[in-house]
Amino acid sequence: MKLSFKNIQKSFSGLHVIDDFSRDIEQGELVALVGPSGCGKSTLLHIAAGLETPSSGTILADGRPVTGPHPERTLMFQENALYPWLTLQQNVALALEFQKVDKKTAAAQAREWLAKANLSGFEAYYPHQVSGGMRQRAALARAFISQPKALLLDEPFGALDALTRMTLQDALRNLIRSEVQGKAPTVLLVTHDVDEALFLADRIFVFSARPATVLKEFNLVHHEKTHDLSEFSAIRREILCLLGIHAEQDEFAKTMEGVGV
Repeated sequence: MKLSFKNIQKSFSGLHVIDDFSRDIEQGELVALVGPSGCGKSTLLHIAAGLETPSSGTILADGRPVTGPHPERTLMFQENALYPWLTLQQNVALALEFQKVDKKTAAAQAREWLAKANLSGFEAYYPHQVSGGMRQRAALARAFISQPKALLLDEPFGALDALTRMTLQDALRNLIRSEVQGKAPTVLLVTHDVDEALFLADRIFVFSARPATVLKEFNLVHHEKTHDLSEFSAIRREILCLLGIHAEQDEFAKTMEGVGV
């Protein structure tokens, strides 16, 4: 699905949040939105999902105006939002049952997507019986099972530890490569983790403080990605500089995190 943002502006009760955002997100692209807290990144995601309407401007999904939520555009939040009284399989299957798919078919497809998320053997477990990373993998399986053409991710791994976060990033890439209806979904990812954006994204938009404007766009589509991001060190420094973070401060923060401060 191609998403086209045209002159998007958004205000809440006089508070100007997004200022004239215009970009095309091509089918199958993964674009990361990086910027200060409260700058309007999540609002832009909600506009793409049809949960918010822009104050002015238009957004098109495959050339059609977005006027409300649609199963082709799935929004996933930081919280996994699994129902505690349902098993992992039942939680994932529920996304299809909402679309009137019969229970037997939904259950079979739920098992398949849980397997793709490396959760085989945990189908009958309840959310409280598994780790936070496993719950988030189940949430990813639920997001993919409805075969969305666009996946809108609002800091889906933000509450997880660094090692679990990297595991989930790998799981997300593998699920995207599984493809949906013969095509990889278009993905918009809101993240505060610059390394996550560098690892996952084809393009990165770095936003200013509110009202959000794009300070710079980085195209990474021709780079082979691994968790060793040393080849991206110059881009990483530039993004951090745009965000007002000096490299020395960032390295100090990482050192302090490593010693448990």
